[in-house]
Amino acid sequence: MNPQASSANSAGRILLASLIGTTIEFFDFYIYATAAVLVFPKLFFHSSDPTSATLESLATFALAFFARPLGAALFGHFGDRKGRKATLVAALMTMGPSTVAIGLLPGYDSIGIFAPLLLALFRFGQGLGLGGEWGGAVLLATENAPANKKAWYGMFPQLGAPIGFLLSSATFYILGKVMSDQDFINFGWRIPFIASAVLILLGLYVRLKITETPEFTKVIDNNERSKVPFADVFTRHTKAITLGTLATITTFLLFYLMTVFTLSWGTSKLNFSKNNFLVMQMISMLAFGAGIPLSAVVADRFGRNPMLILASACIMVFGLVFAPFFSSHDKVVTTMFLSTGMFLMGLTYGPIGTALAEIFPASVRYTGASLAFTLAGILGASLTPYLATKLANSYGLQYVGYYLTAAATLTLLALIMARKIMATQHS
Repeated sequence: MNPQASSANSAGRILLASLIGTTIEFFDFYIYATAAVLVFPKLFFHSSDPTSATLESLATFALAFFARPLGAALFGHFGDRKGRKATLVAALMTMGPSTVAIGLLPGYDSIGIFAPLLLALFRFGQGLGLGGEWGGAVLLATENAPANKKAWYGMFPQLGAPIGFLLSSATFYILGKVMSDQDFINFGWRIPFIASAVLILLGLYVRLKITETPEFTKVIDNNERSKVPFADVFTRHTKAITLGTLATITTFLLFYLMTVFTLSWGTSKLNFSKNNFLVMQMISMLAFGAGIPLSAVVADRFGRNPMLILASACIMVFGLVFAPFFSSHDKVVTTMFLSTGMFLMGLTYGPIGTALAEIFPASVRYTGASLAFTLAGILGASLTPYLATKLANSYGLQYVGYYLTAAATLTLLALIMARKIMATQHS
């Protein structure tokens, strides 16, 4: 182990670097999710049917989830071959410019079909960058953590999700307050996309100050680097990548139901105003943020697998009451619904990064953890807003809840099957 690297990476610097990067990445990701519901159907898609335009917009939202595994494989390769630090910087510089470019993109009325095509291209860039960002941030935290605080350290990059969402929602809320709906459609929505450049520079500065993790330094010293990490993950760690992916599906599905789908349904069917619903979602993010450290403490004490099994069982039950809980026009009841769902999201999201990192050896950990996480994103999130909208419109809101319960059941079974490998921590 390189003692210089270990001493240079103080706990505060490690946790700040892992937190700030994911906060920026998720902020960029969520401003797209919000705009995909509120703005893009009107601006980038030519359709006389608002529902069709919304579905087309949500399809571009889904595109990033198919780009993320490519990002996981690409950045994972370099993360396992060249190091965590340089790869994290590269991932940040891939997603950031893509986000700024979306903020500068002309609409359909100006450039026609090139508008949705370029939007899809830049959305692909967002997904590519995030595919490499998450795994590296988790490894930066966990590979520097004391043995009895792996989940605690590993939850800091997870906190980037609620913080990034709060920043995104607060930005859109403020813009909605200070300008008219027409000004927001014309130019206001572009402000957070372009302003993200400032956050990117801040994240870049922090990450350039860190040194390589001790565990990867040990891999180099022992000449244990994999020549082709992607191939090794699927040939030598097939069980880990399969069960890790299935165990993460519900984490994604629940989150995008509680954010993108509920925003669309709440504003279009329950007649909440955009700003009122964003406020309710911001309150629910506090419950999300509270669940993450709580689950990390439990996971460090009793194990990652038992904590994730408990969270999945609770989500199964939540799916069964989804429709009656989300049918009220009352703000208090709807806020309670959103907060309950997001608290459960925190319970499953907090330990998942540490759990995925620990089921792979350090030589392929960046690739393995990133691929499991991003493949779960395809299965659990990419089409969730689209499918939930179709289910709710065609069969009723209760089928959205059944969809969630079915996913949680699959995740629960995978976690039960993964008990043995999650109990074995690789070095």
